Amino acid sequence: MTRMFAAAALAAGLLASLPALAEDKLTVLLDWFVNPDHAPLVVAKEKGFFKDAGLDVDLIAPADPNDPPKLVAAGKADLAISYQPQLHMHVDQELPLVRVGTLVDTPLNSLVVLADGPVKTLADLKGRKVGFSVGGFEEALLGAMLHKAGLRLEDVTLVNVNFSLSPALLSGQVDAVIGAFRNFELNQLAIEGHEGRAFYPEEEGVPPYDELIVVAHKDRAGDPRIPRFLDAVQRATLYILNHREEAHAAFVKDRPELNDELNRRAWADTLMRFSHTPADFDAARYRDFATFLKERGLIGRVQPVENYAVSVR
Repeated sequence: MTRMFAAAALAAGLLASLPALAEDKLTVLLDWFVNPDHAPLVVAKEKGFFKDAGLDVDLIAPADPNDPPKLVAAGKADLAISYQPQLHMHVDQELPLVRVGTLVDTPLNSLVVLADGPVKTLADLKGRKVGFSVGGFEEALLGAMLHKAGLRLEDVTLVNVNFSLSPALLSGQVDAVIGAFRNFELNQLAIEGHEGRAFYPEEEGVPPYDELIVVAHKDRAGDPRIPRFLDAVQRATLYILNHREEAHAAFVKDRPELNDELNRRAWADTLMRFSHTPADFDAARYRDFATFLKERGLIGRVQPVENYAVSVR
């Protein structure tokens, strides 16, 4: 009996001396450099919500924003932050990707003009220059918006301004820009002392869609780490809504570049756009948007939604 107690005590001592069980590693590639669009991810990491879920999450900003979904498709990363429109096009190109979560469930993309400029309605764009940064999808958005106003793409001159959307507008290089994120470019213009006016695609003939989504390799949609990841993201989103100042402090911790005026304004404008239930999605919405892309010639066929979007619950 004495030996049994001694053995039990020894075992307990050994267990106490061992480190806690390691969290499961999870690599998440961002779509761009860290910004307020990623707030739930950053807050989940800083507040220990990922750790509570048994996860050690690496958030990695890409060298090339086009790479993250492709790297996930190639099995080089676990998850990527991407965009619903791009997912449809990637799947049409036979990349083995599937949507498993949603970060921002409203469009952020918009067409922006200067409020004191000559463009008061979309019809005023006839004969004018429109700047863009990414071809393909942005042109499809613009084409649909112009169609509602009785115009065609041929009625405007498209100018590739790369990512200098606001500077191109302010300098008079273009009369409007498509692809402007309503939570950033409008604030950037205001900081420069100019009021902008946004035309929203979902109000101008384009079906609503999820801006930022989480994608995984199609063969790994059943990875048990993914529901835990999304639970932590949901917890962080609710924390942000309930404790805005504390959440913002966690977001900018060790990131002074995110505590400037532009990012503070963008933070405030983005909070209401985060998905409160990131694991869930609207299948009809995905189907409608696929139909839109097919009609605009951006994808070859409308696939069954279950081929590229799932709920991991």
